[in-house]
Amino acid sequence: MRGLAAPLTKLAVFALVTVLASYVLVTTITNAGYGESLGYRAQFSDVAGLVEGDEVRIAGVRVGQVTGIGLSDRTERPVAEVSLEVDAEVPLPTSVQATIRYRNLVGQRYVALTEGEGSAGATLAEGATIPLAQTRPALDLTTLFGGFQPLFQALSPQDVNRLSYEVIQVFQGEGGTVESLLGHVASLTSSLADKDAVIGSVIDNLTTVMGTVAARDEQLSSLVVSLQQFVSGLAQDRDAIFDSLQTIDGLAVSTAGLLEDARAPLAADVEQLGSLAGNLADSGDVLEEFLQLAPSKIDLITRTAVNGSWFNFYLCGASGSVTLPGSAEPSTVPAGGLSSGARGC
Repeated sequence: MRGLAAPLTKLAVFALVTVLASYVLVTTITNAGYGESLGYRAQFSDVAGLVEGDEVRIAGVRVGQVTGIGLSDRTERPVAEVSLEVDAEVPLPTSVQATIRYRNLVGQRYVALTEGEGSAGATLAEGATIPLAQTRPALDLTTLFGGFQPLFQALSPQDVNRLSYEVIQVFQGEGGTVESLLGHVASLTSSLADKDAVIGSVIDNLTTVMGTVAARDEQLSSLVVSLQQFVSGLAQDRDAIFDSLQTIDGLAVSTAGLLEDARAPLAADVEQLGSLAGNLADSGDVLEEFLQLAPSKIDLITRTAVNGSWFNFYLCGASGSVTLPGSAEPSTVPAGGLSSGARGC
């Protein structure tokens, strides 16, 4: 028995140390606290990434942990409700502010408690709820990195790859710091600052254009409506327009053939018109006299044809001469005549 006492003592000491180390490790991993604690609830608009067991800190010192996460049944709209346990020795003011913050770059969170304004020394009762107005969710990294989108659009592919490499290195913990990252971002965006005047000029011009368009919004609206009506009318009459285009094509072919056939006679007519114009110019006096006498003659002819579409002619008298054989001078012989009372004589 004496020979076994020493090994058994060593085994017991080893087992005790192992249990104590395991207990410390488990309590460290699970953020388990010691001593008496008080329970509270806090309402948040977003608790993404927060899990049970995450720490509750005040000024960076751990004072409790998260014991539960769920939806509140005491609000009209869905709101997350987080159950907290805080050391009883740390009183919370009624104006306490609860904020979910990043614990590390891996994405772990913790709840930070800070004193607000207007507490006047009053402490928060056990089981009380920190309202939504006194809480803030964690920073959305998606929104943060979404803010780099305009920068990525303005940079060259090489600069984007360089910036992305620096971001990955920082968040993987493989090197670099946030300060170094911001320095690289500043160097990459310096080229954008040099184009500030050009960007400002473009914005000013766009402002002028938009102001002009806004001042004529009614005319622009009327133009758009009229254009829409015109296009709609064309769409409704597309069959008639198509048929008319075919008819116009046939007309063009016929007109081309007509002009081809009439080209030679038309040239001759134009040449004769030149001769006619020359003759009229040479007989100007005769033409002028004709134009002066034409009205009175036309008036007489019109009165002659007043009884119908014909003309009446009356023979009032006739005479002639006959040369007889053996006579030196012709003898006049009346051929006939009408009485003086005949119509028209």
